[in-house]
Amino acid sequence: MAKIFLTRRLPEKGMKMLKEHEIEVYEGDAPPSREEIIEGVKGKDALICLLTDKIDAQVMDASDRLKIIANYAVGVDNIDIEEATKRGIFVTNTPGVLTETVADLTWALVMAVARRIVEGDKFMREGRFKGWAPLLMLGGDIHRKTLGIIGAGRIGRAVAKRAVGFEMKVLYYSRNRNEKMEKECNAKFVDFHTLLKKSDFVSLHVPLTEETYHMIGERELKMMKKDAYLINTARGKCIDEKALIKALKEGWIKGVSMDVFENEPHIPEELKKMDNVVILPHIGSASYETRSKMAVMTAENVIYALNKKIPPNCINPEVKRKG
Repeated sequence: MAKIFLTRRLPEKGMKMLKEHEIEVYEGDAPPSREEIIEGVKGKDALICLLTDKIDAQVMDASDRLKIIANYAVGVDNIDIEEATKRGIFVTNTPGVLTETVADLTWALVMAVARRIVEGDKFMREGRFKGWAPLLMLGGDIHRKTLGIIGAGRIGRAVAKRAVGFEMKVLYYSRNRNEKMEKECNAKFVDFHTLLKKSDFVSLHVPLTEETYHMIGERELKMMKKDAYLINTARGKCIDEKALIKALKEGWIKGVSMDVFENEPHIPEELKKMDNVVILPHIGSASYETRSKMAVMTAENVIYALNKKIPPNCINPEVKRKG
C-alpha cells in the first residue's frame, strides 16, 4: 500500500479516490511549517501540496520513495522542478480547470474597485447612508473603456472574452501573439509600455518568473493613467507592493483590486486602510465546482504515478522519457 502525505485536506471527491492508499493529512488551520512538511514526507510515496508550500531538495531528501509531487494548483513556482526531475520525481499541476472561474473573479474585482462596491457596502453597514445624492459614491464606468491584459494564456483570453459584452477595447501584451484571442475579442497586441499608458484597467495574468517578478513597479505605475485601475489575480510578487502603496497614496492610479499578495499571508497595513483597494484572500479558483475538479485531477495524477504511469498533467518532460 502506497503512502501519501497531503499538506491540506482536499475536497471529498479527491479524497475518496485516494482511499485505497495510506493517507496522512496535515490538519492545522495555518499552512504547515517547513519542519512539518519534512516530517510528513518521511517514508511517503507521494506528496500533495499547495502553492503556499515550498518544496525543495531538503523536502525531497525526506523520502527516497517519493514518486510524485502533485501541486493542487496551476502554478508550480513553489517547487524546485529541476531537482525533482534529477531525482526522477514527477511534478504535476491542475491546468485548464480553473480558467473560467478565475476569469469570473477577475471581473468581480474589476467591478468592485471601479464601482466602489466594497466601500459602498461598508458605508451602508455603518449606517452612514442618508439618502440618494448626486455626488454619492461616484465611481468609474467599465463599458466602452480600454482593458489591458498582461499575459494572453488561458485565463487572459477568458478575461478578454468577457470584455466583449462590455464593448471594451482590448489591448494585450504577452510573450507570444494569441491570434485566436485577437479574432474572438478584437484584441490588439501592443508593447508593454503602450498597454500601461493606454489602458483604463490593467489586469495581470502571468506566471511568476524572473521576468515577471516586480514587473509592475514605480516606473510602470507612473506610466499608467491617473484614473486607471490595476487588477491582480496572477501572483503577488508580480507587483512591487511598496511602489504600489506609494502610487495609491500619491494618486498615480485610481485604485487596485488584488486576490494575491507579495508576502502572503501578510498584507501591508497601508493597503488594508485604503478605500480604493479591494483585497481578497486568494480565492480565484474558490468555487465548489472548480476546487472539486482540481481535487479529482490531483488524485488522478497521483494514482497514475503510483501505478508507474505518466501522470496526465506531468510538467517535467525528462521524467516522462524515463517512464
